[in-house]
Amino acid sequence: MNLADLELFIQVADAGSLSAAARVLDCSPAVASAALKRLELQLGARLFSRSTRSLRLTREGTLFLAYARKALSLLQEGRGLLDGELHHVAGQLSISAPSDLGRHWLQPALDDFQALYPQVQLQLSLSDELSNFYRDPVDVALRYGQLSDSGLIATRLLDNRRLLCAAPAYLQRAGMPQQLEALKQHNCLTFFLRGERYDHWHFRDGQGNQSDLTVSGNRSASDGALVREWALAGLGIAYKSQLDIAADVQAGRLQVVLPDYWQDAPLYLVYAEREYLRPAVRCFIDFMKARVRN
Repeated sequence: MNLADLELFIQVADAGSLSAAARVLDCSPAVASAALKRLELQLGARLFSRSTRSLRLTREGTLFLAYARKALSLLQEGRGLLDGELHHVAGQLSISAPSDLGRHWLQPALDDFQALYPQVQLQLSLSDELSNFYRDPVDVALRYGQLSDSGLIATRLLDNRRLLCAAPAYLQRAGMPQQLEALKQHNCLTFFLRGERYDHWHFRDGQGNQSDLTVSGNRSASDGALVREWALAGLGIAYKSQLDIAADVQAGRLQVVLPDYWQDAPLYLVYAEREYLRPAVRCFIDFMKARVRN
């Protein structure tokens, strides 16, 4: 049943005039008359007795009016409640992020976000595997690099690079590589996902030249944070996101190796839809965009 037709019926009953109701609802008498006839056809009953001078409710119209008022009131109440919910930033927010990024770079951001929106309950899932948005309860994910699923929305958050790094103790013991080929003589700490070991490293340099190198080492993990811990312990050379190791490099715990070579690894915010985002999701996306700009 058309909500506007229902509202018109109530206005006509209150005003006692089709033209007066049309003026209140800002429509022509012809449009109002057509809407009233449409409602009567849907109900299978005549709601008004009409004459050239008067318009009065029939018995069926009088019976239906009370229910129409109640129905319209409930619908308006529901709409108001929904509007309030859509503008109230609260409820659970599920975020997925790579393990190292979540433990270090993202953690202070989440603290600041929850200080702004204390009624949001954060649920953080740390995994180096991209979540399945259609299966897992994830609202937004942070991920490095381009996505293969074109059905997802990916917003580039900031530029980032993957860099070679090692602890000073390892470099003092094994020597500092002077060229990419020298990595073959070093213990390289690698990452694996779903059984696939990522030991074929890709590089570019400042001139845009591309290079590839297959490395080897005695340790590999499915957790990027553990690879970083191994590097900090002086066990070998790792190929890590600049965001993950920035604090370690600044503090001198890790040293960048062959700084003229890197791999682009921009950070993206990923979510399943652009429209109808819950307020908590939209606020988190806007918050993260503003944070990296400042």
